[in-house]
Amino acid sequence: MPKPQTLGQLKASGYRSRSVKTEIRHNLMKRLQLSETLFPGVIGYEDTVIPQLVNALLARQNVILLGLRGQAKSRILRELTSLLDEEIPALAGSEINDDPFEPLSAYGKQLLAEKGDDAPITWVSRDARYVEKLATPDVTIADIIGDVDPIKAARGGHLLSDELTIHYGLLPRANRGIFAINELPDLAGKIQVGLFNILQEGDVQIKGYPIRLPLDVMLVFSANPEDYTARGKIITPLKDRIGAEIQTHYPASVELGISITKQEAWTERESDELNLEVPDLIFEVVEQIAFVARNDKRIDSRSGVSQRLPISVMETVVSNAERRALQNGELLAVLRISDVYAALPSITGKLELEYEGEQVGADRIARDLIRRACGEVFAEHYSGIDFRQVMDHFNHGKSLALSDVMTEEEALNQLRKVKGLIEAARSGKVEIESGGALIAACELILEGLHSQKKLARNEEKGKTSYNQATPEKPNRRQTFDDWSSGRVN
Repeated sequence: MPKPQTLGQLKASGYRSRSVKTEIRHNLMKRLQLSETLFPGVIGYEDTVIPQLVNALLARQNVILLGLRGQAKSRILRELTSLLDEEIPALAGSEINDDPFEPLSAYGKQLLAEKGDDAPITWVSRDARYVEKLATPDVTIADIIGDVDPIKAARGGHLLSDELTIHYGLLPRANRGIFAINELPDLAGKIQVGLFNILQEGDVQIKGYPIRLPLDVMLVFSANPEDYTARGKIITPLKDRIGAEIQTHYPASVELGISITKQEAWTERESDELNLEVPDLIFEVVEQIAFVARNDKRIDSRSGVSQRLPISVMETVVSNAERRALQNGELLAVLRISDVYAALPSITGKLELEYEGEQVGADRIARDLIRRACGEVFAEHYSGIDFRQVMDHFNHGKSLALSDVMTEEEALNQLRKVKGLIEAARSGKVEIESGGALIAACELILEGLHSQKKLARNEEKGKTSYNQATPEKPNRRQTFDDWSSGRVN
């Protein structure tokens, strides 16, 4: 059946307008009854954030998502469009998606008065009904609400006080849709007042002229909890207008984090020249880096460690494995632990350090995070394994040199020199399906022993060497007895 193209045809079709919040509510109810996935691609919020968001939408409330960086806040806001109708009718030529039955703008009212049932109708898709703005201090009231357009006035022969001379801002253009503002606290207070006033009272002043615009908009925001109370401020009337304040969070487990990274990271790279193998333990190590970093006191917890960190790291790890395979003429690229160290640039740029961390340096901290992450994965997969044979090799003064550019055969030949290492690698809980996966497992053992300070690890000219660990001298606190006995110089 063809869609109505005029107001008269729309009336004859039996179409009835409804508010955007009612529309979202009804569509949400249908999807809940059918047990459909509400926010595809959003992992780990099934029992926390999503139920709270559903409650707010059913209550037809405006919403703010509070969370640290990289917690899928923007993705959730954008996926709200899936709860809108596929298309809605609006008066053709209207800048603010005027409802054909009850237009708000002077243009819409004039069009209806002139053409009546012959007024042309256009159909607006759900994606066109979502308007998003990143809040920055330089945003003006004209950007959000609108301003007088002298060119419109001149061309149409209107007075500047005429509503037809208005160039509408983002908020009016989101009429009958969703208006999202990211990082709300960064928005100047006077702009927040404008938001509140137009939504609460339905009126706004543009260049001193009062205009009634009772917009039909669902307002959604995102903000960092720290910004919410410190760097920025949300004015009380606007905060009071927000019906639901929902806290987002990072993945609660490494397994959930891996699921997100596997979904988002570009690891499945089609290539005629090269095949790719990603051992599970590499995913575990990369994800564990983020978990370790979030608990490191040298890293600013108020800023957070974005979920984008393991995603970027994983992509770089894959690229390093590709580079090695291509340079060595190999047809299979298998990721190794040494490739994770090659991804340091993907870690350092995503860490905001505290004072203590700045003194140490981002590069050293990133290396320490990898070491500790390897230690966690090592303990999980190789707990209870006897490594005495491996340690005997190093305790007799021998060392092992590896490089992330070694061919598979070269790396395996080096690893075989350490008696018991390959056997120990196969005895853990790690799946080993290829020589490359065996190299990754052996490297994990070496890094795990290094994390336990049983081995020393050194890097020089692109090569990594493992040696016997040097015993640390005890750092005993000096006491009054030390002074009185003359043991302190």
